[in-house]
Amino acid sequence: MRCKTLTAAAVVLVMLTAGCSTFEKVVYRPDINQGNYLTPTDVAKVHKGMTQQQVAYTLGTPMMQDPFGTQTWFYVFRQQPGHEKITQQTLTLTFDSAGVLTDIQNKPALTQ
Repeated sequence: MRCKTLTAAAVVLVMLTAGCSTFEKVVYRPDINQGNYLTPTDVAKVHKGMTQQQVAYTLGTPMMQDPFGTQTWFYVFRQQPGHEKITQQTLTLTFDSAGVLTDIQNKPALTQ
């Protein structure tokens, strides 16, 4: 009878501690990378006055384009390491009506 009580107590203890954060690091979580991965040297190659074709050749196609007619391209890279905070980097390029690059906004990595 005493063996059954100890076994039941051990099972209850294991079930109660299964949700604790100490076991979270034991579970494997893969790194998730999404979007356009750009190195600082890639971004440094882009400058005002380039055409859309030149930018697309240098950086590749953008992740998103503004659907409302303003010639804005968004290069977004989001990285979620297994047990760390999410980081996101956004490069926003604005073109004029002739397709010439007029503005570059490179937001640093944002932590969420």
